[in-house]
Amino acid sequence: MSSRIAIADAVESLTVAGLPVRFTAYDGSSAGPADSTIGVRLTHERGLSYLLTAPGNLGLARAYVSGDLLLEGVHPGDPYDALVPLQDDLKFRRPRPAELVPLLRGLGLSRLRPPAPPAEERLPRWRRTVEGLRHSMGRDASAISHHYDVSNRFYELVLGPSMTYTCAVFPTADTSLEDAQREKYDLICRKLDLRPGQRLLDVGCGWGGMVRHAAREYGVRALGVTLSLAQAQWAKEAIDREGLGDLAEVRHLDYRDVIESGFDAVSSIGLTEHIGVRNYPSYFGFLRDRLRPEGRLLNHCITRSHNKTQETGPFIDRYVFPDGELTGSGRIITAAQDAGLEVMHEENLRRHYALTLAGWCRNLVEHWDECVAEVGEGTARVWGLYMAGSRVSFEHNTIQLHHVLAARTDEHGNDGFPLRPTW
Repeated sequence: MSSRIAIADAVESLTVAGLPVRFTAYDGSSAGPADSTIGVRLTHERGLSYLLTAPGNLGLARAYVSGDLLLEGVHPGDPYDALVPLQDDLKFRRPRPAELVPLLRGLGLSRLRPPAPPAEERLPRWRRTVEGLRHSMGRDASAISHHYDVSNRFYELVLGPSMTYTCAVFPTADTSLEDAQREKYDLICRKLDLRPGQRLLDVGCGWGGMVRHAAREYGVRALGVTLSLAQAQWAKEAIDREGLGDLAEVRHLDYRDVIESGFDAVSSIGLTEHIGVRNYPSYFGFLRDRLRPEGRLLNHCITRSHNKTQETGPFIDRYVFPDGELTGSGRIITAAQDAGLEVMHEENLRRHYALTLAGWCRNLVEHWDECVAEVGEGTARVWGLYMAGSRVSFEHNTIQLHHVLAARTDEHGNDGFPLRPTW
């Protein structure tokens, strides 16, 4: 009969170069540098079952969200300082067949019975077909609701007064988050060359930040559409509160159901991640058809650092962005061009998103107790992990944020742009 194996010894035996932080487990075992200011603590045998039955980041996420795995030395609203060494210096190897069975027996075969996942977890992709095919209108509405209809109050606490849940633009590293979000909207307005009396369509408008900025600062008649009912309700109240009802409108609507056309400009800020790569041709074609000749489109979205096919990992897919898809800026530009748009300018704002996420994490830490009271500790932990982890990914150039500015040329090939950019 095999003797018990200490959990910490088992974990350390599977690392390539040892543990970069202190690891402790509920069986009293520990491993890793004793003087580390960062610790990982496994608090419950359920957490071990999560790790054994769902290897990779899904098991880790389940244990962390449930509170069975704690990161010590950091706040759960911003575990960035723990994620950096874990990302940079912790590498696991695949156990050899000869050691796998003794290892599992030593940890306890009963641990191989999968516990129920945390309530915050969505079904895997293949089981979501009850909601429709991937990126059908019904299934997209469900996915958007999962992420954005959490709680408007929660978003107010995390995002700050701007209620802007997309990458900000920082003129300097010490620019405040609010000023940087204002600069983002204004940069987009300048790239679109908005002028009083023009018509703007903002697809995936969120809480109406772009719609309100364009109406207030540029005198534009702006229409925003969002699949999130909670966002639409909040945006309508903000429009009324700011006295912009004669210029700005937000509808609870799928962008594919917008029937108006002839817009001077279209902005898409953080929507492309949700529509599916295979839908890019119809997406850009639809937006092109909403523009007048010489009208402009600004597409703002998270991208990968390459253009290869790569599914979103299970943590992001099941806890954060169900059915979300990313690809590289080359694929974005190709799809826009193939839809008949002339791409005029491209810009990578990767480092700006890292700064944005740092600001959101600071807000989550500052308002942690109220956020937990609003959405529950599990959801708050998901958000801290997701935002801090995304910050690391942007800093490491795993993901990027791109602006692609394009125009619908007229029948003679005129795009309406000056010889040099003016923004």
